[in-house]
Amino acid sequence: MQPAAALARRSAKLARSVLVLCLSAYAPFASAAYPEKPVRLVVPSVPGGGTDTTMRIIAPKLGDSLGQQVVIENRGGAAGNIGAEVVARSAPDGYTLLAMIASHTINPHIQAKVSFDVEKDFAPVSLAVTLPNVLLSNPSLPTRTLQDLIGFIRARPGQLQYASAGFGSNPHLMMELFASMAGLKMVHVPYKGIAPAFTDVIAGYVHVMAGNILSALPHVRSGRIRAYGVTSATRSKGAPEIPTLSEAGVPGYDAVQWFGLAAPAGTPRDIVVKLHGAVLHALNDPAVSQRFVSGGADPKPSKSPEDFAAYIHAEHVKWGKVIRSAGLKPQ
Repeated sequence: MQPAAALARRSAKLARSVLVLCLSAYAPFASAAYPEKPVRLVVPSVPGGGTDTTMRIIAPKLGDSLGQQVVIENRGGAAGNIGAEVVARSAPDGYTLLAMIASHTINPHIQAKVSFDVEKDFAPVSLAVTLPNVLLSNPSLPTRTLQDLIGFIRARPGQLQYASAGFGSNPHLMMELFASMAGLKMVHVPYKGIAPAFTDVIAGYVHVMAGNILSALPHVRSGRIRAYGVTSATRSKGAPEIPTLSEAGVPGYDAVQWFGLAAPAGTPRDIVVKLHGAVLHALNDPAVSQRFVSGGADPKPSKSPEDFAAYIHAEHVKWGKVIRSAGLKPQ
């Protein structure tokens, strides 16, 4: 019996040793101490744009919460796809994050080649900020209200033009959704960016457009361009005097530009939760919140990472329907 007891003790000791070795091997990858070095935040646009500006406001507060610097890395191109691919292919360790944008849910429907799956290749962290567009026209049009504008366009099917930042861009699809819901026929005039589109609407070369509220408000308030409604479901805190399209004449209209944070798929749950908490900390800061509100944007952190995942799914489905309804083919 003694040899058997000794053998049992040796087996138990060996099992404990194996367990210790396993835990030791895992320790470098454990997320309990996360983060132990700076975190890279990939912004899928050039410096100075809306995504870049949004993340540069949030990043310092994220760093305060995490106890490490959050470093912005701009990787623009392909309507946000290049930066997204970088993050999708990165190690799922919480040290590479993506500034996810509305275009990431649009591109798979409108671009022939997208090298990532927006719902499978990322671990959603949180929505951060939403930014409505504004339906605008040159003041020379004899239309003061949205109902006037709809009647004016409806009486001239195919005669009026609308500008956008390019084929498949957020402003393009917002106008397609508006035309579909209001029963209108217009001609799309794509530009290489929103700035030249604004210029030509202000000059009267193109009739209407859905423009970024941050860029539009100075022109609206100076009288150089007319606003009919914001595209969000609720009025913008930064421009509460402008009604929503839904209340002004297109019930149920709701479409916004948005910015959020995501990590590579497979990132440990506790890291994702910690990052979500850091986003809440950043957006609940009064100074940060006021900076967004004063510019027409709305801080809207998700209640949980799962809520952001549901939001991404809903956006992906919605824009797919809009694109198919408009008969737009991937390019």
